[in-house]
Amino acid sequence: MRTSFNIPDEVVAEFDRVWRDEGLENRSRAVREAMLEYIEAHSRLEDTSGEIVALVGFDYRHHDVIQELHAVQHDYQDVILNTSHTHQGEWCLESLFCRGSAERVRDLTYRLRDFDGVRRVKVMVIRDEGA
Repeated sequence: MRTSFNIPDEVVAEFDRVWRDEGLENRSRAVREAMLEYIEAHSRLEDTSGEIVALVGFDYRHHDVIQELHAVQHDYQDVILNTSHTHQGEWCLESLFCRGSAERVRDLTYRLRDFDGVRRVKVMVIRDEGA
């Protein structure tokens, strides 16, 4: 199947450098592998249940989304125990230490991913009491 995506040139250039450095055959193979990894990460998050302890890390353009991000964090203060914030030029890096139901942490993660000004959101489940 052929498809097209809107991806910033600098991201494509870095992606091409990485898959070539790894010795992959071509960009299509690298995209397939990246998509499979994304699906696996999503499935792990979806399959987690019960009470968890997790670290949610994300980076964003401060001036684009800060008010909205604060509102989201207030909506999830029942699971966010601690936050850490650092500035990296025009980008900010934030980490949220969470404890609560897997469903609430998952919902928080998806809300954060819904902002155009947020570049990446990563979740690390530290303890899963539902398994």
